[in-house]
Amino acid sequence: MCIVAIAWQLFDELPLVLLSNRDEFLNRPTEELHQWPDCPIYAGRDSQSGGTWLGIYQEQRLNINEQNGRWAAVLNFRDGVQAGSDERSRGELVTHFLTSTLSPMDFARNIDLQAYAGFNLIVGDATQAVIVNNRGHAPTPLYAGLHVISNGQPEDSWFKTERLRGRLRQEVLPLIAENNSPEYWQQAAFNVLSDHTKAPADKLPDTGMAFEIEQTLSSVYIEPVAFGHSDNSVPTYGTRTQSILTLSKNSNKSAHVTAEIMSREFDDCSNYI
Repeated sequence: MCIVAIAWQLFDELPLVLLSNRDEFLNRPTEELHQWPDCPIYAGRDSQSGGTWLGIYQEQRLNINEQNGRWAAVLNFRDGVQAGSDERSRGELVTHFLTSTLSPMDFARNIDLQAYAGFNLIVGDATQAVIVNNRGHAPTPLYAGLHVISNGQPEDSWFKTERLRGRLRQEVLPLIAENNSPEYWQQAAFNVLSDHTKAPADKLPDTGMAFEIEQTLSSVYIEPVAFGHSDNSVPTYGTRTQSILTLSKNSNKSAHVTAEIMSREFDDCSNYI
């Protein structure tokens, strides 16, 4: 399922602050955050399909990390339509953008939308961020501000998106405004990403799922749950990765930017929050 929050162009020295929870089946093979040996990408990796849900362009040469400020994130779209066996992996959208030379807008306009199951894709660099999906949302530049996106339309106000938005405004963005050093605010950001408050019945979205499943998926952080398993004590699904991605400018406001990702993995059920 997943949720992404993007503070875009709100802070001079941190033009991008992106927070992400990746929700996935626990048995899906996944590699943790690392420098990919076969292409210039720094990200976690879906071992099953080869793509990623969140990453940056980065290439290591002579122990130096070369970056160009490109970043991307993808989320699935929950509308009750099952992915077909002939559809391509949504994770390749991220990898294709990161290794492309197209601008974010040009890349978004050139996607073969019908080749993929439902997705929300956000692609960007140091100057432009664009969101697009294949459920009727044309490529649109992000305006400066706070954007919170989950598995519906980008403008949908789900309980989980509004709860994350409210807590970020109250608990995280003020800290970054005071001091943008990671050690000053990142723990608060991870705490907000770990909010497991579920929506009341009257605030659940209608995405075609049963009430119990809809409510389980309604929190920012999804606690491990047994989906499709006869033994309800065996978790099969939940939030597996929490990530913070930032672009930082030099204090002299130079054009050079540095991209960084911090991640926490929860593949072992005993380590879940």
